[in-house]
Amino acid sequence: MAHGFMYLVAILDVASRKVLSFRLSNTMTADYCVEALEEALAKFGRPEIFNTDQGSQFSNEEWINTLKDVGVAISMDGKGRWIDNVFIERLWRSLKYEEVYLHAYTDGTEAKAALTRYFSFYNSRRFHQASSTIHRMSHILADSRPRPPWRPEPWHRTDNPKTFCRLRRQTALLV
Repeated sequence: MAHGFMYLVAILDVASRKVLSFRLSNTMTADYCVEALEEALAKFGRPEIFNTDQGSQFSNEEWINTLKDVGVAISMDGKGRWIDNVFIERLWRSLKYEEVYLHAYTDGTEAKAALTRYFSFYNSRRFHQASSTIHRMSHILADSRPRPPWRPEPWHRTDNPKTFCRLRRQTALLV
C-alpha cells in the first residue's frame, strides 16, 4: 500500500499447515483477531491448545476469554523465541515473497481480495515440504512390493575381501 499499514492475523493449523481463517485491519486492536478466531472455531471446532506470540492482541482479555470459554489451553511464546511459532513465521515469509512484495495494493479491499486468493492457493495447490514427506511416506507404505536388498555400485570396494565377495554375489543375484 502506498500510504499506511494493514495488519494481518491468520489462524494456522499446525498439523496440516492450512490457514483456517484470516482478517485484515488498518488498526492494531484485538477485535479483528477475535473475529478470525471465532470464525476458525465455528468452522473447524475447538483445538486442544492454541499458541500465539505475546502481542497485545493475543494477551487481550477478549481474546483470552474467547479461548477460555470453549475450554482451549492457551500457550504463548517466550520473549524473542521465533522458533516457538516457526510455522506461522514461515507462512509470513511465504506470503511476503510470493504475494505482498509482488503487488502494490491500492487499498484494503484489494489487499483482502488478493490475500483470499493467495490463502486458497496456499491451502490447496501450493507445494509444502511437510505434505510432500507425508505423501512420499504414504506412497511407500501403500506399496506392498518387496524391496530388493542394497546394491553396491560397481566401483564399491572394501578392505575386507570377504565383504567384497559377499557384495559381489549379492549384486550378481539381483542382476
